[in-house]
Amino acid sequence: MKKELRIAAVLAAVFFGLYFLPVGAARFDNAVLESLALARWYAREHVLLCLVPAFFIAGAISVFVSQGAVMKYLGAGANKVLAYGVASVSGSVLAVCSCTVLPLFGGIYRMGAGIGPASAFLYAGPAINVLAMILTARVLGFQMGVARAVGAVVFSIVIGLAMHLVFRKDESRRVAAQAAMPAEDDGRPLWQTTGYLASMVAILVFANWARPADPAGLWHAVYEYKWPLTALSAGALGGALTAWFGLRWWKLAVVAAPAVVLAVAFPETPAVAFAAAAALLAVVMASHGGELAEWLSATWGFAKQILPLLLIGVLVAGALLGRPGEEGLIPSSWVAGLVGGNSVRANFMASLVGAFMYFATLTEVPILQGLMGSGMGDGPALALLLSGPALSLPSMLVIHSILGTKKTAVYIALVVAMSTVSGIIYGALAA
Repeated sequence: MKKELRIAAVLAAVFFGLYFLPVGAARFDNAVLESLALARWYAREHVLLCLVPAFFIAGAISVFVSQGAVMKYLGAGANKVLAYGVASVSGSVLAVCSCTVLPLFGGIYRMGAGIGPASAFLYAGPAINVLAMILTARVLGFQMGVARAVGAVVFSIVIGLAMHLVFRKDESRRVAAQAAMPAEDDGRPLWQTTGYLASMVAILVFANWARPADPAGLWHAVYEYKWPLTALSAGALGGALTAWFGLRWWKLAVVAAPAVVLAVAFPETPAVAFAAAAALLAVVMASHGGELAEWLSATWGFAKQILPLLLIGVLVAGALLGRPGEEGLIPSSWVAGLVGGNSVRANFMASLVGAFMYFATLTEVPILQGLMGSGMGDGPALALLLSGPALSLPSMLVIHSILGTKKTAVYIALVVAMSTVSGIIYGALAA
C-alpha cells in the first residue's frame, strides 16, 4: 500500500507540475532556451575536445597504471610532501576545466590515491591554470593575478590536507586494505607507461589551448600551431600503440587517413577530424582485443557514468543562471546586488554563486570584468575566481557519484569557506 501511495504522489506531483508550468512567461521561456543553448555550446566546445581525451586518459590509468605506482606517489600512506607536490603540479600542467578533470580524478582515486592528494588534484586541475593567471593579471590587475595564483596553489594543498584530516579514519582503513593486497606486476617499463600517457595529455592540452589576449609571445605562438602540435602528439600516441601494444600499422592508417582528409576538407572545424579519429580509434581498439579492448571498456565505463550527470548539470545550470550576458530564472541583477562591495555576505555569495556556475576555461575573467564594472568588490571578485573555475553544479553531481554525499559536501564547503575568507582578507587589504 505504501508503495502505491508513493507512486500516486509522484504522478500527482508530475501532473500538477505540468499543469502549472509557466509556459509563455518570458523569463521561463528564456530560461529553457538558455538551458538548451548552454548544453549545445557545451556539447560543441567541451565534449569532443575535452572530455573524450580525458575519458581515454582515465581509462588508461585504470588499466595500465599499476595500483602500486599510484599508492607509492598518491596513496593514503605515501609521503605527504611528494603526494601533494605531484597532485598540485599535475593539475597545473593539465590546465583543464572543472568538468574535464573529473574522469582523471575518478581514475586515480579508484586506483588507490588518498582522499587528500586526490582532492588536491581535483582542485588544482582547473584552478592552477598558468594562462588564466596571466590573463587575470593583464585584465583585472597585477595584484589580483598574484592573489589568484597564490590562493589557488595554497588552496589545493590546504583542501587536500583538510580532506585527509576529516576522513582520516576512512583513510586508515584504505591504507590497511591496500597493504593487504598483493603487489602488482607493472607489465611494461615505467618509461613506456609515462610516454603514452604523456602523449594523450599533450593531445588534451594542445587541442584545448585557448587564444591568449596578447597577440604575441610564446602563448600565442603555441595557439597558432595548436593543431599541428595536437597532430604531432597523436602521431606519438600512434607510435606507442604500434611499438608497445602490438597494434598493426595499417590499422593506425585506417584511423589517420580519414582524419587527415576531414582536417583538409573542414579546416575551420577541426573538431570534425578529431571526433572521427577518436571514433575510429575506438573501433580499432575493440577489434584488436586484449588490453586495448580492456582500455576501451574502462574508457566507456567512465563516459557512461560521468557524461549524463554533466549534461544534466549543464542543463540545470543554464536554466538557473543562463550563459554569460544572458538571463536564466535567477535575474543577473540579483547576483550583481549580492556581490557588491566587500562585506562578508558579498564574499560568501560570490563564493557560493561561483561554486554553482559553470565557467569554461578563461571565461571567468571577462565575466568578472563586467561584474566589477557594475560594482563588484575586489574581495568578492577574488572569491569567485577561487571557487568558480574549480567547482560547478555539473561537477558536483559527478564528484558525488565518486566520493558519496559526505565527502562531496565537505569538499564543497571547504572550497566555499576558504574562498570566502580569502575574499574578505584580500578585500580588506585592497581597501
